[in-house]
Amino acid sequence: MERLNSKLYVENCYIMKENEKLRKKAELLNQENQQLLVQLKQKLSKANKNPNGSNNDNNVSSSSSASGKS
Repeated sequence: MERLNSKLYVENCYIMKENEKLRKKAELLNQENQQLLVQLKQKLSKANKNPNGSNNDNNVSSSSSASGKS
């Protein structure tokens, strides 16, 4: 019985460690999403203020990208 408890304890510790990693990753993704939302709102606001003007800025997330984050 003690052996089973030890095995379950180690497994639980591993799961808690993985959960913490996932929480941190989720927080980073949330922050990135918030930044992208602000950029999108700014771009839409500019587009609405100048509907007939040329708007060649197609890079909404030029400073922030999801690629390379794993």
